[in-house]
Amino acid sequence: MAIVVALYFGVEKKVVVLVTLALGVFTQFFTGLTALIAMIPFVGPLIVKVLAIPFFWLLNGLGYFVSIVAIKKGYSRELIGSRALTFAVLIGLVLGYIIGHIIPIK
Repeated sequence: MAIVVALYFGVEKKVVVLVTLALGVFTQFFTGLTALIAMIPFVGPLIVKVLAIPFFWLLNGLGYFVSIVAIKKGYSRELIGSRALTFAVLIGLVLGYIIGHIIPIK
């Protein structure tokens, strides 16, 4: 989606490709590093949780900040729609998790 928006607003294609590749490499590196850390017995999963939880707090705080700015600019109706969609996705994830553990795939 971000790629389409960037191309729509006239960002050069080479820049879009470079940023996409850089983010892809960074994501793969971070995922591999956390997987290696998580393989350490007993302590590894704890370290990964300690690294991951503040990231989600940061994203949640950023969401509240964006919500405040959107409300001040008069986008409250769109904000309500996006919050409802987020809530529906979270409910779907929780229900999928529960159903997946009740009915395991063999």
